[in-house]
Amino acid sequence: MTGPDPAVARVRTAVRDDLADLAPEDLVLVACSGGADSLALAAATAFVAPRLGLRAGAVVVDHGLAPTSAAVTDSTAGQCRALGLDPVLTIRVTVAAGGLEGRAREARHAAFDDAVACTGAVAVLLAHTSDDQAETVLLRLARGSGARSLAGIAPRRGVLRRPLLAVRRETLRQACRAQDLTWWEDPGNAVDGPATTRDGDALPRSAVRHRVLPALAAAVGADPVTALTRTAELLRRDADLLDELAAEVGARAAASGALRVEVLATAHAALLPRVLRAWLIAAGAPAGDVGSQHLESVAALVTGWRGQIGVDVPGGLRVVRRDGVLAVAPLTRSPRSR
Repeated sequence: MTGPDPAVARVRTAVRDDLADLAPEDLVLVACSGGADSLALAAATAFVAPRLGLRAGAVVVDHGLAPTSAAVTDSTAGQCRALGLDPVLTIRVTVAAGGLEGRAREARHAAFDDAVACTGAVAVLLAHTSDDQAETVLLRLARGSGARSLAGIAPRRGVLRRPLLAVRRETLRQACRAQDLTWWEDPGNAVDGPATTRDGDALPRSAVRHRVLPALAAAVGADPVTALTRTAELLRRDADLLDELAAEVGARAAASGALRVEVLATAHAALLPRVLRAWLIAAGAPAGDVGSQHLESVAALVTGWRGQIGVDVPGGLRVVRRDGVLAVAPLTRSPRSR
């Protein structure tokens, strides 16, 4: 008896390894777009989950960004049901204007939260590959990101799991071919696809995929994906350690919701921004909006204190230095620093 196609076996093994820690009867949902990556993940999960005693379903998100999006959503949901996934949820979202890729991701993740709340699922599986990881590292490098950001896409975050981060995109396409699965091609991912959306939003990931990575491969004479994903993994280990050390500093500096300047002043330059970022997010600043420029300005209240009034940060907050501590409050309250 012959076994499954090697690509199919590779994907199933990755999924099996990722789900091995779950309990019998736990429900996992596959986030399926109908593309080759997520369809291969859906097929592997439908095969593996019952053999681990798990239940497996799917969530299909309609972003409403193309005239055919509803039809693609319905077709994808039908494919998921045909694979044996149950339940299969379809959720339509509204993507806010500006920064299409980021806003679409926010809307999609909100839909995942709704699906988890509705079904009681313990995990949502996403089909990011090692190619996606390499693209992410390059994009963030170009934006001047730090170690945590350059660590790329996390294998797990909350209920989200990415079992295929060590699997190449072409392997997933081969797995679909071997199982006679027909996938949907997003026009934005095509080699000659648009550089922007109809509303003028840039599509940088497509450019990195089809222009930057091939040019880099030609320049170094080798496929850079493996090296970039290895870099992400090494940086993730470093960032994890730095976050642990920063948490210790933050605990020593904590003073009833404020931070003691005398403790912050002794923190290493690699730790201070991490301490401040965690503190601001805990105070209500949106994590995705706290940038390096905000952290540098707040850090200056510690390292370059000249009696500044304060620093405005995302979330309608202001950070001030007073009586030897950094405090954060809504802008409407704007306490006078001294």
